Amino acid sequence: MSNPELGTSGKQQGMFGVSGTGDVSGYGGLVRRRPALVASPKPYGGYFDEVTDALEEAYPEFADAIEMVVVDRGELTLHIKPARIAEVCQVLRDHEALRFEMCSSVSGVDYLGSADDPRRLHAVYHLTSMTYRRRIRLECSVTAENPHLPSVTQVYPTADWQERETFDMFGIVFDGHPALTRILMPDDWEGFPQRKDYPLGGVPVEYKGGAEIPPPDQRRAYK
Repeated sequence: MSNPELGTSGKQQGMFGVSGTGDVSGYGGLVRRRPALVASPKPYGGYFDEVTDALEEAYPEFADAIEMVVVDRGELTLHIKPARIAEVCQVLRDHEALRFEMCSSVSGVDYLGSADDPRRLHAVYHLTSMTYRRRIRLECSVTAENPHLPSVTQVYPTADWQERETFDMFGIVFDGHPALTRILMPDDWEGFPQRKDYPLGGVPVEYKGGAEIPPPDQRRAYK
């Protein structure tokens, strides 16, 4: 099974090209722990085995659609092939043994600088089962050159504005979304502000009494 991640080897690159931890507070004690993005062996523990077993039974394409199962820091993450995300969500929502009725979040991550896989852009979905009081994460990765995923709005209507925000900030295109337009930036804005190769800039902030805070690219040490 392939490992689609993402910064587990090679030199890491932080937001806007910052090196090291990115801690500019002067304390210097910030330690960034790399996620354990390797497939976890069974048994996973807790209800994670029940969820994955039920999904495997309910979804015959499980072995082809699920790239990797990761249990890290008390969370279960299913890494899904991009083309399969909507149908996996449908099964997770509707099957009586799963009942993940709510998608509470869709967000993005940019793993710029990964030497392991060119699919640097990730969409992350947090699902909640109100019936069984359970939570899981789904994750899909795409390239910046072809950042397309099927929309899950037909399964989870709450994903409508969440996919729009992820599109606006990261440029991930959710095919089939009813109105995939920017939600934070102006419609004619160029670029995607939360990609790590987006240029850092800003304007100075002025306060009463003459104090002034320079823009981020002038007050922090970036490459």
